[in-house]
Amino acid sequence: MIQNEISFRIRYGETDQMGVVYHGNYAQYLEMGRVEWLRVLGISYKSMEESGLILPVISLHINFKKSAVYDDQIRVVTRLKSIPLVKIEFEYEIYNQNDEILATANTVLAFMDKATNKPTRCPQYLLEKINPAEV
Repeated sequence: MIQNEISFRIRYGETDQMGVVYHGNYAQYLEMGRVEWLRVLGISYKSMEESGLILPVISLHINFKKSAVYDDQIRVVTRLKSIPLVKIEFEYEIYNQNDEILATANTVLAFMDKATNKPTRCPQYLLEKINPAEV
């Protein structure tokens, strides 16, 4: 599978009154994983948007297993689930510094033409970077 990993430390402001990472922050962690997944392929999400292509999230599912807390070192593993057509689907695993799984997740994003706000096909330049044998 085509995958990428990012690591970062949990900041105090990401935690709630119980001292754990607020659940809404996980969507941002997944986005960080996706953006870096594209960057490793040599594709900037910013340049995609500037060329008129946007990728809104149309489905987000997270299974929480264990809480992350302030100062944990987090690792987000992002994997492409299948060859994209009009949608692109990612699977994720989030681990702490002890290699304990904190969450698993799945997102589906749609390729959209920014000018028309209509679905469009995955750009050829992205498909050319994906080796089907790795998916």
